[in-house]
Amino acid sequence: MEFKPIKPKKIYEEIVSQIKEMIAQGELTPGSKLIPERELAERLQVGRSAVREAYRALEAIGIIEIRPGEGTFVREMSTKSMTDIMSLAVVTGKDTLCELLELRKIVETAAAALAAVRRTEEDLKKIKYYLDRMHEDILKGISGEVNDLKFHYAVTEAAHNSLLMRVMNSVSETMQNEMKTVREELYKSPETSEILYNFHEQIYRAIEKGDQTEAHQVMMNHLVHTEQTLMQIMQRQK
Repeated sequence: MEFKPIKPKKIYEEIVSQIKEMIAQGELTPGSKLIPERELAERLQVGRSAVREAYRALEAIGIIEIRPGEGTFVREMSTKSMTDIMSLAVVTGKDTLCELLELRKIVETAAAALAAVRRTEEDLKKIKYYLDRMHEDILKGISGEVNDLKFHYAVTEAAHNSLLMRVMNSVSETMQNEMKTVREELYKSPETSEILYNFHEQIYRAIEKGDQTEAHQVMMNHLVHTEQTLMQIMQRQK
């Protein structure tokens, strides 16, 4: 049995983590005012300088805004800060990876259903373009991950909902960051690549037909299958 060295966190990093988790859990929302440095330092029983450093770090990555004379406030979430919070939650939360996969199913099935009724001819051409590139990747024996991801972005864009697109960006980026090696393993098998391509083709056909129910269902089937396969790979890698 091999143990890895434990890297101790600095006090300000622990404060940053707590605040990020509170935002991720909805305990702090955009516009919320944080308690003053002195009061937070007393509650956490740490030096005021650690709180000040934590606030500065959070401000630097765009999560909070320090307004002189007014206080410190949680900022509106940008795609970058949403991704940063999600990544932290996946690393620190015991069940958060499962929750992230659940969120993906909610977001992408809704996107597919909306795309089926809102897509334009240009949207269809774009989705079909990446579907065809995926097929070419399989024939060449190379990973289709890049065009797979672009296919999913194109479907979400076809839903014509900017907020849905922002959430999709954050979820996808977090998945790529936190499950990079697992996702790479997913595309190594030619058989798996063929199955994934077939799911994508079904999604495209449902959107092309304008069938909301079918688009929702085939996207769900695809994501459930992918989730199960990813979990199997993760079990093997332990």
